[in-house]
Amino acid sequence: MPINAQNRSLPDWFTRIRTRQITLPRFQRFEAWGRTNVTQLFNTILQDLPIGALLVLEIGDEEPFISRPIRGAPDDGERITEHLLDGQQRLTALWRGLRNNYEDRTYFLYLLPDDETKMPYFIDSLARWRNDGDKEQRPFWANDPKQQWERRVIPLELCIPGEEGKRPFREWAREAIVDRDEREDVTDQVSGIREKLAAYNLPFLSLPVTTDKGTALDVFIKMNTSAAPLTIYDIVVAQLEAGMGRSLHDLVADARKHCPSVAEYYSLEDLALYAGALMQGRAPTNATYLSGDFGPRLLENWDAFLSGVSRAVGFLNEEKIFDAARLPTDVVVPVLVALWSRAPKGMDAEGRARTTLRTYLWRAFFSSRYEKSTNTRSLADFIELEPLVAESGGEGAAILDEEQYPVPHLQELLLAGWPKKKDRVARAILALALRHGGLDLADASPVSRENLAKREYHHLFPDAYLKRQDVPDDQIYRSLNCAVVTWQTNRNISDKEPERYLAERREGTDIGESEIRARLASHLIPYDEMMQGDYKAFLTKRAEMIYQAMIEVCDVTGS
Repeated sequence: MPINAQNRSLPDWFTRIRTRQITLPRFQRFEAWGRTNVTQLFNTILQDLPIGALLVLEIGDEEPFISRPIRGAPDDGERITEHLLDGQQRLTALWRGLRNNYEDRTYFLYLLPDDETKMPYFIDSLARWRNDGDKEQRPFWANDPKQQWERRVIPLELCIPGEEGKRPFREWAREAIVDRDEREDVTDQVSGIREKLAAYNLPFLSLPVTTDKGTALDVFIKMNTSAAPLTIYDIVVAQLEAGMGRSLHDLVADARKHCPSVAEYYSLEDLALYAGALMQGRAPTNATYLSGDFGPRLLENWDAFLSGVSRAVGFLNEEKIFDAARLPTDVVVPVLVALWSRAPKGMDAEGRARTTLRTYLWRAFFSSRYEKSTNTRSLADFIELEPLVAESGGEGAAILDEEQYPVPHLQELLLAGWPKKKDRVARAILALALRHGGLDLADASPVSRENLAKREYHHLFPDAYLKRQDVPDDQIYRSLNCAVVTWQTNRNISDKEPERYLAERREGTDIGESEIRARLASHLIPYDEMMQGDYKAFLTKRAEMIYQAMIEVCDVTGS
């Protein structure tokens, strides 16, 4: 079967999306990328780096599969000529990002130096929302060209190639930038970025129109499930064994026996590289891993690494963070391993180190510190926190600075989605609730690593109950409406309204109201608002409880 490799510029892709010449087979999953993936994609393009080839199936007179448009694209158009088999997330992110048609987020071009890439500009995004009665999205400054430019940000849709972005940008610039010379300089910069996007080549492989459905499906499955390229870890293993006669595989196998529960949080192979780089004071990048001295220095620090792993896992367990599925961000794991490898042992010194690391952990969970440039920022955090942890001095750390990296306000907590998804703030809310004990509502057993596997994500106001009241899904699936309980408890509650199942607990047992209140409080759940059955009031009250616990554990008042 011949496969043709071809080139295609971004504007050509956009033309095909706009005219609905290219669609997605319906069997593909829906849009799954979050804001971090989208911004990383755009910043990769701004560096003139490749983002991989796409795979399309050419279409003849009849579509072999039922299809749908790319998210945000028109439903009507010309005859469909291609199905996109691989590349949905990338193409959707480019299409939607350059039109800013995300409901709860706006993407901006920042004309500021980027920490990680050293480029003079970068792309990032901002959460948007509306309070009751608002005609415009908040924060309001993001709607005003002058206030946008005060922050050196430009809405990303103004950078789209061609006249579609050029004319709106001129109107924006006239309103935003008073100084004519500055306006002309910025116009030149944005024109250069627009030209870069217009010239960017996004190649693709093309299956011919003669490809039968079975073969096309087979190619799609293999492209999406069985890619197994040589990893950086494999290369480091080979270098160590060739140069020093030591087996990193054997060392990692011994480490896994030494601390088996680390696998609940992070791949030990990846952790050895990432934390190993930090312990050497180097960025966790491929360039570091492939340097000639990385392997020998990794071996020199191995015993300290093992100590750091054990202490970091113990610390996470103390904070009731038991596995990767409940981690708001996994960047903290290698940083904690590196820092615990340097922390003093015993007495007051270890206690002070634990206090510092606890503040770091929760600020990493709740702030946007690791939304981008994670390699650069994890190294900076290790370097800045290490003297504080080791009590050898230090002048503070950026992640501990509330002005630079503020924790979410109440409205952001209210909007946080379902914690089973990879939503940082949503998972942080659940993690903070579990930290307070997480007693099961029926048997009062505290949450632990041993019983976590038997617990389920439970809607405090059941989804079926809320749907009967016409509450939309995006308001039902909120982190503030979630608790982790045993599966038996979850089945018993079913779709009952909260006041009913709490009354049944109170009246059908001898535990009494005070005990029920205590069990709910161990999840930071307000009893009175649940009994009243007012979902909106419940969310607001719980957000206030979470907020208060958050500012305490993040040491906001002490910053």
